[in-house]
Amino acid sequence: MTTNPTPHILLVEDDREISALVARYLRANECRVSLAGDGREMDRMLSDARVDLIVLDLMLPGEDGLSLCRRLRRSSTIPILMLTAKAEEIDRIVGLELGADDYLAKPFNPRELLARIRAILRRGAAAEAPSEDGTRRLHFGGWTLDVSLRQVLSPEGARIAITGAEFDLLHALCLRPGRVLSRDQLLDLTQGRAAGPFERSIDVLVSRIRQKIEQDSRNPEIIRTIRSGGYLFTPEVTRS
Repeated sequence: MTTNPTPHILLVEDDREISALVARYLRANECRVSLAGDGREMDRMLSDARVDLIVLDLMLPGEDGLSLCRRLRRSSTIPILMLTAKAEEIDRIVGLELGADDYLAKPFNPRELLARIRAILRRGAAAEAPSEDGTRRLHFGGWTLDVSLRQVLSPEGARIAITGAEFDLLHALCLRPGRVLSRDQLLDLTQGRAAGPFERSIDVLVSRIRQKIEQDSRNPEIIRTIRSGGYLFTPEVTRS
């Protein structure tokens, strides 16, 4: 994740009026912005330049946003902020399940979009920096979470594909083993002031993480659900 004060944002949106408005606002707030009207233009932009974050509209001509998100996550960990129709909660859930880092419902205030973009980039930059005690790796149950590289390694040493949002949540849990954390607490720890009231996003992320690190995701042992409480990270965590 970049700490560049002028991050490169790729806006994938077919509505030219919205694109022009958002691009003008982001550029006025120290962002470099590239525009794409569909998936083909997005692919071309990604092949030509480094992109720090993608703002991806759900409704696009040709390949839609959900399909593009799924395809991007097969080969990339670039943060994705998805734009969704206000009334379509199921699209937000599916977007998160496919690997989006955050979502914003239309119509939206450009100031909120900028705040969410900054929050995503800030979380990534903070996770890359060494902790105050010099910790760069967290270890639990044979697994390793590399804070500097934002990677998760299996007990066999294999790198596990993980999105930025998944990494942030797993990192927050690893730092607080043995504590029951509510969904509100986890939203605050991972998204801060940019967090919305959509608590289901935490459940979606936990489900995705379980599928990657639990032996049986339907009977989880590492991340347990506490009824009416939230989630409990059970393993002992060591640092190096």
